[in-house]
Amino acid sequence: MSSSSLLRPGVGLLGLMLLGSVPAFASTAMKLTSTAFADHAAIPARYTCTGHDVAPPLAWADVPPGTKSLALIVDDPDAPDPAAPKMTWVHWVLYNLPPDAKGLPEGVTAATLPAGTHEGLNDWKRTGYGGPCPPIGRHRYFHKLYALDIALPDLNRPTKVQLEQAMQGHILGQAQLIGTYQK
Repeated sequence: MSSSSLLRPGVGLLGLMLLGSVPAFASTAMKLTSTAFADHAAIPARYTCTGHDVAPPLAWADVPPGTKSLALIVDDPDAPDPAAPKMTWVHWVLYNLPPDAKGLPEGVTAATLPAGTHEGLNDWKRTGYGGPCPPIGRHRYFHKLYALDIALPDLNRPTKVQLEQAMQGHILGQAQLIGTYQK
Protein backbone atom coordinates (compact mmCIF):
# COMPACT_ATOMS: atom_id res chain seq x y z
CA MET A 1 0.00 0.00 0.00
CA SER A 2 1.43 3.43 -0.92
CA SER A 3 1.72 6.32 1.52
CA SER A 4 -0.74 8.37 -0.50
CA SER A 5 -3.41 5.67 -0.27
CA LEU A 6 -3.38 6.09 3.52
CA LEU A 7 -4.32 9.76 3.29
CA ARG A 8 -7.94 10.50 4.01
CA PRO A 9 -9.58 13.65 2.64
CA GLY A 10 -9.79 16.39 5.28
CA VAL A 11 -7.86 14.44 7.94
CA GLY A 12 -4.26 15.69 7.53
CA LEU A 13 -1.14 14.11 9.01
CA LEU A 14 -1.89 15.03 12.63
CA GLY A 15 -5.30 13.41 12.32
CA LEU A 16 -3.73 10.31 10.77
CA MET A 17 -1.27 10.08 13.65
CA LEU A 18 -4.16 10.27 16.11
CA LEU A 19 -5.99 7.57 14.13
CA GLY A 20 -2.88 5.40 14.15
CA SER A 21 -2.30 5.53 10.37
CA VAL A 22 0.91 7.43 9.76
CA PRO A 23 2.16 7.47 6.17
CA ALA A 24 5.77 6.40 5.52
CA PHE A 25 6.88 9.93 4.51
CA ALA A 26 6.01 11.18 8.02
CA SER A 27 9.30 9.78 9.36
CA THR A 28 11.05 13.10 8.65
CA ALA A 29 9.62 15.57 11.11
CA MET A 30 9.56 19.30 10.44
CA LYS A 31 12.11 21.28 12.41
CA LEU A 32 11.81 24.80 13.84
CA THR A 33 14.90 26.57 15.20
CA SER A 34 16.24 30.01 16.08
CA THR A 35 19.77 31.35 16.08
CA ALA A 36 18.72 33.53 19.05
CA PHE A 37 17.90 30.70 21.49
CA ALA A 38 17.93 26.91 21.70
CA ASP A 39 14.88 24.76 22.38
CA HIS A 40 13.85 25.10 26.06
CA ALA A 41 16.50 27.82 26.61
CA ALA A 42 16.10 31.45 27.67
CA ILE A 43 14.94 33.98 25.09
CA PRO A 44 17.35 36.95 25.05
CA ALA A 45 15.89 40.22 26.40
CA ARG A 46 16.28 41.82 22.94
CA TYR A 47 13.14 39.92 21.82
CA THR A 48 11.05 40.90 24.87
CA CYS A 49 9.25 43.94 26.29
CA THR A 50 12.32 44.78 28.36
CA GLY A 51 14.48 44.93 25.22
CA HIS A 52 13.72 45.94 21.62
CA ASP A 53 10.57 43.75 21.43
CA VAL A 54 11.48 42.52 17.94
CA ALA A 55 10.65 39.09 16.57
CA PRO A 56 13.45 36.56 16.90
CA PRO A 57 14.89 34.96 13.77
CA LEU A 58 13.21 31.63 12.99
CA ALA A 59 14.22 28.93 10.53
CA TRP A 60 12.49 25.72 9.52
CA ALA A 61 13.28 22.62 7.51
CA ASP A 62 11.75 19.37 6.30
CA VAL A 63 8.38 20.82 5.33
CA PRO A 64 6.20 17.87 4.24
CA PRO A 65 5.51 17.24 0.54
CA GLY A 66 2.17 18.68 -0.55
CA THR A 67 2.38 21.68 1.78
CA LYS A 68 0.50 24.64 0.29
CA SER A 69 1.04 27.11 3.16
CA LEU A 70 2.47 27.46 6.65
CA ALA A 71 1.01 28.99 9.81
CA LEU A 72 2.84 30.21 12.92
CA ILE A 73 1.40 30.70 16.39
CA VAL A 74 3.44 31.91 19.37
CA ASP A 75 1.79 31.66 22.77
CA ASP A 76 2.44 31.46 26.51
CA PRO A 77 0.41 28.85 28.44
CA ASP A 78 1.77 30.11 31.79
CA ALA A 79 -0.14 33.41 32.04
CA PRO A 80 -0.32 35.23 34.27
CA ASP A 81 1.67 33.17 36.82
CA PRO A 82 3.37 29.84 36.03
CA ALA A 83 2.51 28.66 39.55
CA ALA A 84 -1.19 29.23 38.85
CA PRO A 85 -1.79 29.66 35.08
CA LYS A 86 -5.23 30.94 34.12
CA MET A 87 -4.93 31.40 30.37
CA THR A 88 -2.75 31.04 27.31
CA TRP A 89 -1.54 34.46 26.15
CA VAL A 90 -1.12 34.76 22.36
CA HIS A 91 1.93 36.69 21.14
CA TRP A 92 1.87 36.22 17.35
CA VAL A 93 -0.42 34.77 14.67
CA LEU A 94 0.69 34.36 11.04
CA TYR A 95 -0.78 32.27 8.24
CA ASN A 96 -0.35 31.64 4.51
CA LEU A 97 3.41 31.80 4.78
CA PRO A 98 4.69 30.41 1.47
CA PRO A 99 5.70 26.74 1.65
CA ASP A 100 9.08 27.46 0.07
CA ALA A 101 10.00 30.04 2.75
CA LYS A 102 12.84 28.80 4.93
CA GLY A 103 12.21 31.10 7.89
CA LEU A 104 11.71 34.65 9.11
CA PRO A 105 14.50 37.15 9.75
CA GLU A 106 14.99 38.93 13.06
CA GLY A 107 12.66 41.89 13.45
CA VAL A 108 10.33 40.90 10.61
CA THR A 109 7.36 43.28 10.32
CA ALA A 110 4.15 43.41 8.30
CA ALA A 111 6.06 45.26 5.57
CA THR A 112 8.81 42.63 5.39
CA LEU A 113 6.79 39.40 5.76
CA PRO A 114 6.97 37.05 2.76
CA ALA A 115 4.48 37.91 0.00
CA GLY A 116 1.03 36.47 0.64
CA THR A 117 1.49 36.12 4.41
CA HIS A 118 -1.47 37.26 6.53
CA GLU A 119 -1.44 38.34 10.17
CA GLY A 120 -3.88 37.51 12.91
CA LEU A 121 -4.58 39.24 16.20
CA ASN A 122 -2.49 38.65 19.29
CA ASP A 123 -3.91 39.09 22.80
CA TRP A 124 -3.01 42.78 22.77
CA LYS A 125 -5.74 42.99 20.05
CA ARG A 126 -3.21 43.99 17.39
CA THR A 127 -1.35 42.29 14.59
CA GLY A 128 2.37 41.66 14.66
CA TYR A 129 4.80 40.21 17.14
CA GLY A 130 4.48 41.02 20.82
CA GLY A 131 7.41 39.76 22.82
CA PRO A 132 7.48 38.03 26.19
CA CYS A 133 6.53 40.31 29.07
CA PRO A 134 5.60 38.07 32.01
CA PRO A 135 4.30 39.80 35.14
CA ILE A 136 5.79 37.11 37.42
CA GLY A 137 7.96 34.01 37.17
CA ARG A 138 9.64 32.17 34.27
CA HIS A 139 7.20 31.56 31.41
CA ARG A 140 7.40 29.21 28.44
CA TYR A 141 6.83 30.57 24.93
CA PHE A 142 5.69 28.00 22.38
CA HIS A 143 6.56 28.80 18.75
CA LYS A 144 4.38 26.41 16.72
CA LEU A 145 4.73 26.03 12.97
CA TYR A 146 2.08 24.16 10.97
CA ALA A 147 2.32 22.83 7.41
CA LEU A 148 -1.10 22.93 5.74
CA ASP A 149 -2.45 21.18 2.66
CA ILE A 150 -4.27 24.37 1.58
CA ALA A 151 -3.72 28.11 1.38
CA LEU A 152 -6.35 29.58 3.69
CA PRO A 153 -8.76 32.26 2.53
CA ASP A 154 -8.40 35.76 3.97
CA LEU A 155 -9.64 35.30 7.54
CA ASN A 156 -9.64 39.05 8.29
CA ARG A 157 -7.16 39.22 11.19
CA PRO A 158 -8.19 35.98 12.95
CA THR A 159 -7.54 35.17 16.56
CA LYS A 160 -5.54 32.05 17.39
CA VAL A 161 -8.78 30.12 17.97
CA GLN A 162 -10.22 31.21 14.62
CA LEU A 163 -7.01 30.21 12.82
CA GLU A 164 -6.92 26.84 14.58
CA GLN A 165 -10.53 26.22 13.50
CA ALA A 166 -9.67 27.09 9.87
CA MET A 167 -6.66 24.72 9.98
CA GLN A 168 -8.65 21.72 11.26
CA GLY A 169 -8.30 18.76 8.92
CA HIS A 170 -5.54 20.45 6.90
CA ILE A 171 -2.41 19.93 9.04
CA LEU A 172 0.27 17.87 7.30
CA GLY A 173 2.99 18.45 9.87
CA GLN A 174 3.97 20.51 12.89
CA ALA A 175 7.18 21.73 14.52
CA GLN A 176 7.66 23.41 17.87
CA LEU A 177 10.34 25.54 19.51
CA ILE A 178 10.01 26.51 23.17
CA GLY A 179 11.81 29.45 24.72
CA THR A 180 11.61 30.72 28.29
CA TYR A 181 11.78 34.18 29.78
CA GLN A 182 11.65 35.83 33.20
CA LYS A 183 12.00 39.57 33.84
